[in-house]
Amino acid sequence: MTGTGELVQARLSAADVVRVGTAGLRTRPLRVVLSALGVAIGIAAMLSVVGISASSRAGLDRALDRLGTNLLTVAPGSTMYGGSAELPERAVAMVRRIGPVRSVSAVGRVEAHVYRNDRIPVGQTNSIEVLAARTDLPRALAGRVRSGAWLNDATSRYPGVVLGATAARRLDVRTPGLRVWLGEEWFSVTGILAPMPLAGELDGAALVGWRTAERYLGFDGHPSCLYVRSAEPAVETVRSVLAATANPEAPTEVRVSRPSDALAARRATDETLSALLLGLGAVALLVGGIGVANTMVVSVLERRPEIGLRRSLGASRGQIRLQFLAESLLLTALGGAGGVLLGTAVTAAYATAQGWSVVVPWWAVSGGLALTLLIGAVAGLYPAVRASRMPPTEALAAR
Repeated sequence: MTGTGELVQARLSAADVVRVGTAGLRTRPLRVVLSALGVAIGIAAMLSVVGISASSRAGLDRALDRLGTNLLTVAPGSTMYGGSAELPERAVAMVRRIGPVRSVSAVGRVEAHVYRNDRIPVGQTNSIEVLAARTDLPRALAGRVRSGAWLNDATSRYPGVVLGATAARRLDVRTPGLRVWLGEEWFSVTGILAPMPLAGELDGAALVGWRTAERYLGFDGHPSCLYVRSAEPAVETVRSVLAATANPEAPTEVRVSRPSDALAARRATDETLSALLLGLGAVALLVGGIGVANTMVVSVLERRPEIGLRRSLGASRGQIRLQFLAESLLLTALGGAGGVLLGTAVTAAYATAQGWSVVVPWWAVSGGLALTLLIGAVAGLYPAVRASRMPPTEALAAR
């Protein structure tokens, strides 16, 4: 009231808005939890999809940065009659002559199987491929031996074998020094490789020295795959001449590929799948928003006497709208905060289990919270407008 006796409508401060907005939430805690849960599930689904995808891509990007994108592979294709072609025995030496080539190595397929011991039935091969390998293979692939040692000029002549990470697990070989039954001979395990992102076929292989394969396993000396490292600016140039250099007599029977391109394609596939899962998360969030809107409509109907009393005491329509809009925003904000925590926890748990770094993009967190507030504003708009248009007398008469 002013000095002239005129009534002046009171204004709601920010604290008043929060207080009246939380009044309805405090009186119906179970309904609030269930409504917020729908929003939380939607936000958690979206954030975990983004976080898990970002964590996996971060690990892949680090691997590509470490290994480089200048790796090319050369493999035999098919003959003009549909048969299997083969690379010449001198393919490695010929490719090494290309100027921009920095390193080249090779493996060759061997017709043999490896078993944990000589009592395993012949058919139980565990899908482990036996490959002859050159001693410079880790250099070409930036590979790393997880335990033990790689083949050298001495051990590559004797019955020694290095197991890929998957092959070691399938054979239940955890430490070097054990023996395995390979091609009717006992071979000593000299090392176990760490996983190789750009040469995944080696993870499930048993690798023996080139000369060992020729001496003990009947290897014919023809490589089945060449791994070529070139100078970064000259990758495409080297790629264009590799087929003709590796097999001058039949360049059309040679396949040249770039493993990093396959990884990029896999990443694009992962992004497509992530987009699909994000869409499902958005649907869950929409359902949660509808639940919030339903909760607010019911709240308006149940609180008609309160609305009538507040209107009778001088509250304006705008203040009534603001009260219920604030209540809707607080309800969805509660669900959004819970969803962010849940989504971050899911991302952290999954990334840790996979051995990845935990990456939760800040834009996903801020975008998720902003989206919840938008959902809250849209969900609470109609109930707020309906509450503000309710005549005081009609509201007070409601039971």
